[in-house]
Amino acid sequence: MVLRLSASAADFETAFAALVEARREADEDVSLVVREVIKAVRRDGDIALRAYTRKWDRHDLDRTGWQIDRDDLEKAFRELVPDLRVALELASRRIAAYHEKQLPTDSEALDDAGVRLGARWLPIESAGIYVPGGRAAYPSSVLMNAIPAAVAGVSRVVMMTPMPDGVPNPLVLAAAYLANVDEVRPIGGAQAIAALAYGTETIRRVDVVTGPGNAWVAEAKRQVFGVVGIDMVAGPSEIVIVADGQNDPDWIAADLLSQSEHDPTSQSILITDDAGFADRASAAVLAQLGSLATSAVARLAWENNGAIILVDALEDAVPLIDALAPEHLQIATERPRDLFDRVAHAGSVFLGRLTPEAIGDYVAGPNHVLPTGRRARFSSGLSVLNFMKRTSFIELDDKALREIGRAAVTLAEAEGLPAHAASVARRLNWNSRSWDDAN
Repeated sequence: MVLRLSASAADFETAFAALVEARREADEDVSLVVREVIKAVRRDGDIALRAYTRKWDRHDLDRTGWQIDRDDLEKAFRELVPDLRVALELASRRIAAYHEKQLPTDSEALDDAGVRLGARWLPIESAGIYVPGGRAAYPSSVLMNAIPAAVAGVSRVVMMTPMPDGVPNPLVLAAAYLANVDEVRPIGGAQAIAALAYGTETIRRVDVVTGPGNAWVAEAKRQVFGVVGIDMVAGPSEIVIVADGQNDPDWIAADLLSQSEHDPTSQSILITDDAGFADRASAAVLAQLGSLATSAVARLAWENNGAIILVDALEDAVPLIDALAPEHLQIATERPRDLFDRVAHAGSVFLGRLTPEAIGDYVAGPNHVLPTGRRARFSSGLSVLNFMKRTSFIELDDKALREIGRAAVTLAEAEGLPAHAASVARRLNWNSRSWDDAN
């Protein structure tokens, strides 16, 4: 039975807090296993990758190959059925167009003190993207990770994806071809992340690692952060849907199940001000589960992590949304922007009755790699900026140095750093120890 909460109930705050704080991510056992995998890859390189791939994906890299050839990627793309090829091309164009608008511009200006200040943006040199290959094939994840890297100007993109039994997924290969991925490696799990971060005899290390994965992949990204940059530590998928009673309950049920079918730990929450609609949507979920091909996973997720929350008015949903800070927020109301304008924390927002979250997973354009586990409070979805870095620059002439130099010397002396003070004062022909005499 799915969790039902009423905002008017006496125990609502306690029950809602438990829902917000519910832990659905990796435990200590995962952390320990990942630490050992990373240690082994750092120590043994290709030997460790070969052993882990044989153990968990049941194929020998020396036989099946350490890299998928570009010709094989093109073959997979050319052999797609026409409708699927057209859909991937449409998604690719829209994702590229959206991310091109994110490109930052360099800046340079002379301030009132005569100091020239600016910032220059450059792409990182190499990026590693991880594409899951367990429960399902995700060509959309290839596009969502590789295209922003290409738009940013990254010169080398390496894709890691598990290939159980050594059999590549043609959809994933086709998407890699379309996104111009430079290297496709049939390696998954924490060992793939370790190889990207530290390098092996065969695989050169990268600067940034992005992309979703299971608990072991997420934990590996957490542990290598600092050696490489990462997009985020992503957990199980989640959606909050705010819906009034004017919605079709079958539509909303499908929207809820679109997240539940990802994984047994996924979370789908419906917030509504209409008790009758809550009942109809709940019944529709159960009815659809009866015929859903992914019902085994979706049912577990819905029953264990799903929730329906009844509020007195839709406006009351706003603080609940901000507390949950969901990965996906769907506002299916007559005037969705009235609520959207008041929401502070959400990874990506889908406005109106005709904008299901699933459209954002594929063809809308914005990235579907988004913060989970309440991390939308302080982070954003994957973007071009994840593959770029900003370098500030400063240029002073004699007048500008004299304008601001005295303050720098004063602060350096106050911090007990005489060499800092001297590096400025000597240029001003000042003795920082006898400042008053110099003036």
